[in-house]
Amino acid sequence: MKSTPISNKLNIVILAAGAGKRMQSTLPKVLHTLAGYPLLRHVINTARLLFPNKICIVIGHGGGMVREAIPDDDLIWITQEQQLGTGHAVMQALPHLDKVEQTLVLYGDVPLINIATLKKLIQATNNKQCALMTAILPDATGYGRIVREMKSKTIMAIVEQKEANSEQLAIREINTGIMLLPNQYLHEWLPKLKNSNAQQEYYLTDVIGMAAKLGIEIASAQPINTWEVMGVNNKRQLAELERVYQKERANELLEQGVKLIDPDRIDIRGNLSCESDVEIDANCIFEGTVALGKGVKIGANCILKNVTVAADTLIHPYSLIEDAEIADNCRIGPYARIRPGTRLSSKVHIGNFVEVKNSQIALGTKANHLSYIGDSIVGKGVNIGAGTITCNYDGANKYQTIIEDDVFVGSDTQLVAPVRISKGSTIGAGSTITKDTPENALTLARSKQISISGWKRPTKKTNK
Repeated sequence: MKSTPISNKLNIVILAAGAGKRMQSTLPKVLHTLAGYPLLRHVINTARLLFPNKICIVIGHGGGMVREAIPDDDLIWITQEQQLGTGHAVMQALPHLDKVEQTLVLYGDVPLINIATLKKLIQATNNKQCALMTAILPDATGYGRIVREMKSKTIMAIVEQKEANSEQLAIREINTGIMLLPNQYLHEWLPKLKNSNAQQEYYLTDVIGMAAKLGIEIASAQPINTWEVMGVNNKRQLAELERVYQKERANELLEQGVKLIDPDRIDIRGNLSCESDVEIDANCIFEGTVALGKGVKIGANCILKNVTVAADTLIHPYSLIEDAEIADNCRIGPYARIRPGTRLSSKVHIGNFVEVKNSQIALGTKANHLSYIGDSIVGKGVNIGAGTITCNYDGANKYQTIIEDDVFVGSDTQLVAPVRISKGSTIGAGSTITKDTPENALTLARSKQISISGWKRPTKKTNK
């Protein structure tokens, strides 16, 4: 997604120190994944679209794990040793914040905040104002309430639910936690915060009351979509946001002209780009970077990870393809597995229960049934019979099999690498090939068939 800078002097603080006890997991909450990426990664990626001067991340519980999972070298990591509230968390970042300009406060467990919504918040203010992201909910239970002056509608304070009276509890406008604050005020106000409240925490929201008392204008903006500001506190909420995310991605694809058989059953865990007339059946998963060319059709229950698929290729159901390049007019599956390092040229057929790994397969070659092709270079117009295995591993090292153009490999053949099957070779069914073959010749390796008369099958012993 492209964006333009709002201010290259903007500071961003992302709060990511919470233990997330309700997740019932040893994994830090911000490392739980949505669409294949940690929650915190989503927030960082969105923050970068604002081109800030610096991004500070306040960590606490499992901080070492968080830093290891997100090794970006342009981030400023700050440890909150004790989790004493949001105000206390931002206070830990104070030494790293500029004396002037503005700080945008985001949350590592609010993954779906949209860049357009953040720009809306920033544009609502200037360097002399504070700004809040608020939202109006049918049920505001659990959220801090936005208290406004009756006539002017000026924001006067944020009251946390546990501190609110009955009149304040009836307010449906809530604080999302996302706010934009002038740095000069942060340096002044944060040290003045008190923890004389029900939670005995230092609330960042108290700075809004300080601003109001000083007559400082407090701007507000609301998200384009309410779900953008929804946080993750448990696995149910995580699952709900996952479906929201996937529904949004599905709608984007539909608007681009992609045919989705069932928009509710697609998972995109990375970047998926599609040219015209692409069709995707139900329950497909796309991970990493996937590019689908014109007229590509993906059958049900396929998984594609870091794959390019050129025009008019058909991928039948239940196929798994990862870290591979697929040329045009190929036919893959059903139940095929294409492993990393594979490159298929045009009009290649990889059929049911065929596995290909780290191999190059040239124009028009077919392996239609129950075969394994590993660490191989396969030429044009090759037919690989059912049950063929390239024996590429001797228990210690991998070796390469080379199959030249116009080779016919009979069923149930083992090609023991390193070996070269020369151009035009025919390999008789049931052969084990351990030596290079000559061009345009029939090669087979079989034991002589014998029959033993009078032979009897053993019988099963019975206990007396």
